[in-house]
Amino acid sequence: MTHTTDTTGAPVPAQPFTHLDSTGQARMVDVTNKVPTVRSATAAGFVRCGPRVIAALRDGTAPKGDVLAVARIAGIQGAKKTADLLPLAHVIGVHGAVVDLIVEDDRVSITATVRTADRTGVEMEAFTAVSVAALAVVDMVKGLDKSVTIENVRLLAKSGGKSGDWLRA
Repeated sequence: MTHTTDTTGAPVPAQPFTHLDSTGQARMVDVTNKVPTVRSATAAGFVRCGPRVIAALRDGTAPKGDVLAVARIAGIQGAKKTADLLPLAHVIGVHGAVVDLIVEDDRVSITATVRTADRTGVEMEAFTAVSVAALAVVDMVKGLDKSVTIENVRLLAKSGGKSGDWLRA
């Protein structure tokens, strides 16, 4: 078994991979006996855009229509469809999903917060919401600028569950 070290340099045994069975085969973690608790996760990312796209977003002249509205709905739908996309993700109730998009000088910032009262967390749902919203922005503006890029999708915070609360430093 490999070891990592803690903040003092002392060895810490590696945790077993929860998505592998005793023979190393992929499996879905059984959460049947876990008690549902309130959980939340927030993720963020952005779509880097050139001046032409930023101008179209600000003045509402993007050829495909209201980019931010479509991306917001796409992100919410993405959160709800996470288990369809990720083979080992659990089907959970997405009880709340907020996707915010802000047009900045050279990008569209996307933040998604997903909430549930279920047996497992919603981190992947938050990641998926941001990613799908970003993909929708790209789809809506690619005719104006094919060089747009999706960048820095990351978890900002999570709460609830056995591991408790976590906040990105």
